[in-house]
Amino acid sequence: MDFHERCAEILRQTELLAAAVEGADRTVRVAACPEWNLGQLLDHVGTGHRWAEEIVRTRADRWPREDELRNPVGNPRAASWLVAGAKALVATLREAGPEAEVFTPVPNGPPRAAFYARRFMNETLIHRADATLAAGGEFTVSPEVAHDAMEEWLELGSLPQLLEQVPERRELLGPDRTIHLAPTDHAAAWTVDLAGDQLAWHPGPASNATVTAAAPLGDLLLMVYGRLPSEIAHRTGDTEYLDRWLSLVGFG
Repeated sequence: MDFHERCAEILRQTELLAAAVEGADRTVRVAACPEWNLGQLLDHVGTGHRWAEEIVRTRADRWPREDELRNPVGNPRAASWLVAGAKALVATLREAGPEAEVFTPVPNGPPRAAFYARRFMNETLIHRADATLAAGGEFTVSPEVAHDAMEEWLELGSLPQLLEQVPERRELLGPDRTIHLAPTDHAAAWTVDLAGDQLAWHPGPASNATVTAAAPLGDLLLMVYGRLPSEIAHRTGDTEYLDRWLSLVGFG
């Protein structure tokens, strides 16, 4: 997906989110974020859009304050408030363009607005899953969006500084340690390569994977994001290693 497609998808995912929670009990707890209820989750999403919009609009060179983002209050909000935040972010991104220089949290990466188009497309997508499941609905995602979200997750999850931030991840490294993520409804596949001294991944299957997880792409995406257990996949090989990997690589 390109920059403009991701911008459009931020708004589309927000509109789907608003529709998914229409009439839902805002006090119900969100399984993936158990400290939050549905109202707080929605506040987090809308605040996040406004937070990212400020970063891009002001060409920030550092993080703005995150207090409201990290501690959503869950005030009653109309669906229009949620959608308005997404529209503002998309308008600012489009005006800035993908190459606009702006702070991102990825060391040594290009400081570009394109980061925020992709990140907030996928941030909104995953929280739409959280909200849909909390409201008792059925979550679905298009193949192209799920594919992009999986590859962003793999890229961010393989950043070398993560071994310093979460030293326990070093225990995942070892000779011939690979994880094959195999969608059953999509031509793509991925190998998480932990056989070297760094976290790594590449498209395609592993020749002799330590463990393979096969499931529909949307389910695999929710699995790596910690929204579904690994048992949703058909697993072959060292399933304990798969579960240990999942326990250490979560974000979002």
